[in-house]
Amino acid sequence: MGDILDGKALAERLRAIVAEQVVRFRERAGRVPGLEVVLVGEDPASQVYVRNKAKACEAAGMRGVLHRMAATTPQSELLAKVLELNAREDVDGILVQLPLPKQIEADVVLDAIDAAKDVDGFHPMNAGHLLAGRSGLVPCTPMGCMRLLDEAGVKLEGARAVVIGRSNIVGKPAALLLLQRNATVTIAHSKTRDLPAICREADVIVAAVGRAEMVRGDWVKPGATVLDVGMNRNAEGKLVGDVAFAEAKERARWITPVPGGVGPMTIACLLENTLRAAWARKGYPPGDLAL
Repeated sequence: MGDILDGKALAERLRAIVAEQVVRFRERAGRVPGLEVVLVGEDPASQVYVRNKAKACEAAGMRGVLHRMAATTPQSELLAKVLELNAREDVDGILVQLPLPKQIEADVVLDAIDAAKDVDGFHPMNAGHLLAGRSGLVPCTPMGCMRLLDEAGVKLEGARAVVIGRSNIVGKPAALLLLQRNATVTIAHSKTRDLPAICREADVIVAAVGRAEMVRGDWVKPGATVLDVGMNRNAEGKLVGDVAFAEAKERARWITPVPGGVGPMTIACLLENTLRAAWARKGYPPGDLAL
């Protein structure tokens, strides 16, 4: 029986450290770090996400502002808002909540965000820094995954890691972060042949495919660590991950639950990115965010 990696508890610790560093930043800069979140449309899940992000900012002592725009907003108007936020000195982080309505090209909007304020880590410049192994703002969910692996004391050097999913938001950056830690990484996806056999060789599985309970317990090598990034509703309407939790827990050494695993870490790492962006924009050395 595996141990549960409690993302909620770890996120609370990280948020407390961020809150301490916010006080130090305010003493030096004369203001608190500021995050501006833009929500276009009425997507129910997005509304929950942005509300939680704003609350987390306030709890950490930061300024969190939510800009609501109608679902019919033209791309030009959203771009104007992004450029306005780029120009403001009191704004350290800009986050445009995805998905966006059909009339708006997400890539155009994300490319318009100042890379120094791109706390989601989606800008091509930050993606390029990650690929090149240079410092920059890293996507929050993969960053949270790495924090969880460190919390569990997982030795990544030489370990075999399988990342299921190849999105720019989770899969690709997670694979790059694992490579930086000297893991041997396989990126699997919908076209991968004999996925169960590949997973059975993995010391670490990161499931980020968006299919309810796709990863079964017998896919997991005994003693492996399983990070479940998925969040889905099953046939009964229950919130479940991409991993069949009860089955996988019987074989894994460590496993994240859904909810309460990777999800809380994503928001905590967003706060960390906002603080790091604020330090960097002021030219201050980053504070100690070690857990």
